[in-house]
Amino acid sequence: MKGFCFRCRAAVALPGRVGRRDACPSCGWDLHIGLNCTFYEPGAYNDCREPQAERVTVKDRANFCDFFTLRETPPETAPDKGDVKDRLRALFKD
Repeated sequence: MKGFCFRCRAAVALPGRVGRRDACPSCGWDLHIGLNCTFYEPGAYNDCREPQAERVTVKDRANFCDFFTLRETPPETAPDKGDVKDRLRALFKD
C-alpha cells in the first residue's frame, strides 16, 4: 500500500494493509491514525466521512478502526504555529 505520513509528509510504501503497529519509516510515528486516513475530514461528524466507523477521539495515535485506509495524497500543509500566533496578536492588537 502506498500513501503519505501526516506528521513528516514522507511517501510510505508498505506491502499489504497498514496494521495498528506499523510506523512511518521516516519519522517513526504511528501510521494507523485518523489523520492518515482517507476518510478523515475535519468538520465532518466525528471528523470522519465513513458513516459506519466507530468514534475515534484521538486522531494522532494508533487506533483499531476497521475502515482505515492510508491516504494516497499528501496531507495539506498545516500553518506554522508561530505564524498563527503572530496573526492572532496582530488581530487583537490595541
